[in-house]
Amino acid sequence: MYRGVKILHDPVRNKGTAYTEAERDYLSLRGLLPPRVHSPAEQELRVLNNVREKPTDLERYLYLISLQDRNETLFYRVIMNHIEEMMPIIYTPTVGKACQEFQHIFRQPRGFYVSLQDKGHIREIMQNWPHKDAKIIVITDGERILGLGDLGADGMGIPIGKLALYTACAGIHPTHCMPVMLDVGTNNETLLNDPLYNGLERKRERGEQYDELVDEFITAANEVFPGVLIQLEDFGNINAFRLLEQYRDQVCLFDDDIQGTGAVAVAGIIAALRITGGKLEDQKLLFLGAGEAGIGIADVFVAALGEQGIPADEARKLCWFVDTKGLLVSSRDNLPDHKVPYAHDHEFVDNFLDAVKMLKPTAILGLSGQPQTFTKEIVEAMAEINKRPLISALSNPTSKAECTAEQAYKWSKGRAIFASGSPFDPVKYGNRTFVPGQGNNAYIFPGVGLGAIVSRSRVVTDDMFLAAAHSLANLVTEDDLERGRVYPPLSSIRKVSAHIAYDVANIVYDRGYTDKERPEDVMADIREYMYKPIYPHYA
Repeated sequence: MYRGVKILHDPVRNKGTAYTEAERDYLSLRGLLPPRVHSPAEQELRVLNNVREKPTDLERYLYLISLQDRNETLFYRVIMNHIEEMMPIIYTPTVGKACQEFQHIFRQPRGFYVSLQDKGHIREIMQNWPHKDAKIIVITDGERILGLGDLGADGMGIPIGKLALYTACAGIHPTHCMPVMLDVGTNNETLLNDPLYNGLERKRERGEQYDELVDEFITAANEVFPGVLIQLEDFGNINAFRLLEQYRDQVCLFDDDIQGTGAVAVAGIIAALRITGGKLEDQKLLFLGAGEAGIGIADVFVAALGEQGIPADEARKLCWFVDTKGLLVSSRDNLPDHKVPYAHDHEFVDNFLDAVKMLKPTAILGLSGQPQTFTKEIVEAMAEINKRPLISALSNPTSKAECTAEQAYKWSKGRAIFASGSPFDPVKYGNRTFVPGQGNNAYIFPGVGLGAIVSRSRVVTDDMFLAAAHSLANLVTEDDLERGRVYPPLSSIRKVSAHIAYDVANIVYDRGYTDKERPEDVMADIREYMYKPIYPHYA
């Protein structure tokens, strides 16, 4: 048991001014704290006042991260009780700015760094991690951070933020979470020329050395933390697809940018059909961007149609892509493997507007990382083709969105069903106020992870993400739809995560992916595991 100043410096055990009189005696804290004992509610009020007085979201982010570094229980109490206000600060869009400034705003280390210098010794250094019961690792190599590109070691803000959401949204205990940065260099010249950059000062490693480092890490992680769930995050296209395919059947692993994004976007499409009255098999999707997120959405969409008996080859013909070179068609040469299944026989066009007019999609989905690419002409064309066009501007952060919510509603004369990756404020158009739906992966990955962890699954499968998509869509209420929102409010996200975890866990038990015996009450087992930010008693 820590005592005295040592416990005050332990973020897991620290209660700050909330230590009772008896605890102060028992833990030798007399004289080390102001005399008044504050309730957790009073501490929360102080935090809220400080956060709201900060002049910028980045300053708010820094304040909250500092709180996380000194008192995790209070940090999560504030986040959980004010999730709609706090999520845009601790995650997208603010986390993008934090990663861009990471080397300049660095306060103290958080998370675990593995670099090329550690090759051959990863298992040994993983013993340095202070918590011996890690159940989930979020790892990035920093090559494709949100829509911001290669940020190298400064991408550590993403695993930290994702795991904060695992705790806040799904109740994974903070000590079970391990953020990891795999530092293999960066091709970002600005960072390499910055004397304050924290990562390796070298170009990004490719090929055999890279693969050996990844393999050593995954092997070491499963030896040190048997059965740990590994989430791949913000890897570049060159690595993301192949790493997922290589390891998905060997260990408990998934890629959120591919599978999580796929599930949340398809959930939005399914929910939107309750507004349009259409059928899933009658939809035609046109994507701007053919990377991990776009292909992931198409794959989940194809799987959803497969449930209805539609063969994959036929379902893929309902998914079309425009990348940096134009429409993805079979006549194009040298296509990457992940694009080939969606390269159809069709006339080539080199711009998105012509593709919209030619293909007449029911939905357009932006995952390009290029802002303002859903122009007025494109949205108007979609409104001419469809009574209620689905416009999904999913690139993060907000500055990278293909269009704003206001633009989508205004240009479509209030007929668009709009979803975005980062949050937008409600929009008044005519006599209606629309509440844009945020297709945030936080609706999906925490629940999938929770279900896999509680059931002790050996793998994470595509059908778990499809089940998550259906579960999320089913939780959208008629009131949500009336407001134009195809996702539940963020305030209900712990409920959403619990329901998704329940569906995932049942798949695990039904298909024998675990050695754990199915509990009599699966939901009760899940809820019992979920962390609550309540201070322990020490006396």
